[in-house]
Amino acid sequence: MSAKDLITIDPEILGGTPVFKDTRVPVETLFDYLEDNYSLDEFLECFPSVTRAMACRILERSESALLEPVAA
Repeated sequence: MSAKDLITIDPEILGGTPVFKDTRVPVETLFDYLEDNYSLDEFLECFPSVTRAMACRILERSESALLEPVAA
């Protein structure tokens, strides 16, 4: 899944806030839930329009971006 398959950024949807594709669920909400010690299952239960595959792929891409060496 590419980033375009995962995230929509459209000024007409929540003022351009990045949301999970085909939803109105901000990607940031996933991180907020996890930071507040909710499980992925609890997040998915609250936001059924987000698939497990989408949420997991966002987390994987975030991990990759954080662990990627910084170019000097």
